[in-house]
Amino acid sequence: MSLPLPPPGAESIAFFGTPDIAVPTLSALIDAGFAIPIVVSGSDRRRGRGSTTSPSPVKQAALDLGLEVTTEIDDALRVEADLGVVVAFGKIIPTRVLEQLPMVNLHVSALPRWRGAAPIERAILAGDPTTAISIMSLVERLDEGDIWAQETVEIGENETAAELRVRLGEQGARLMTRTIREGFPASVPQRGDPVYAAKITNEDLHLDWDRPATELQRVVRVGGAWTTFRADRFKIWDVEVVGEGPAPGHLEHDLVGTGEGALRLVSVQPAGKPRMSGSDWSNGAQPSYGELLGDSGDG
Repeated sequence: MSLPLPPPGAESIAFFGTPDIAVPTLSALIDAGFAIPIVVSGSDRRRGRGSTTSPSPVKQAALDLGLEVTTEIDDALRVEADLGVVVAFGKIIPTRVLEQLPMVNLHVSALPRWRGAAPIERAILAGDPTTAISIMSLVERLDEGDIWAQETVEIGENETAAELRVRLGEQGARLMTRTIREGFPASVPQRGDPVYAAKITNEDLHLDWDRPATELQRVVRVGGAWTTFRADRFKIWDVEVVGEGPAPGHLEHDLVGTGEGALRLVSVQPAGKPRMSGSDWSNGAQPSYGELLGDSGDG
């Protein structure tokens, strides 16, 4: 199936996006003078405790800008749009829409490495020194389109997924806007063996203290890392790798041993309590000699 190519000189754009990382591109397109006749975003969701729902970050940004917003993908075909721009939309665009509206997608990885749902988190967990912003054709298959533009981005040694997501969102917005304004160059097929970025699971975030400290720090950098203490869930939000420490899982004040090296607990969150420094937590909990993180409550 041959899909329509992005037209030169596009001025009117149907925007598809849902989470925070997509907001900078929407704002940049508006600031650059492109018309946005419609924004298609995910449905309102419950985003905390209670039954109250709230709009997606993209929907809220669009409403603040006075733009028309819909959850129906086919609505993009009833407006005058030259191009569809997709950033972390979260839904499959059906063939009938792809055949009628030229579309490009912003994906935050060095495709074909990390196709799929969690490219930022998987790059950090793998210890990748760099990632990329890729502007690609939107096709029916998962992240398999040709590349129109790509920029390499270094990943900071201690950078969290949340911090990297902000940087990629802002840099991606600039690349998308510039590429549309200057005109799409000749696209190139993705080269290399594909690697898939599966959605992050609860078990991915479970800290196994027999692993090296450097690997465990990557898990913490993703966000939501957890272990147990005295059989209760215990979250760890920030750590520092140190050279020496106790045996794996064992505590010495705010140090915890690993399979190789140790981690200093910088920011933690015991069950039912707010975040606090590892030192303050240890002073309050006063773990006894030989007491472990990752006790019988794990699993």
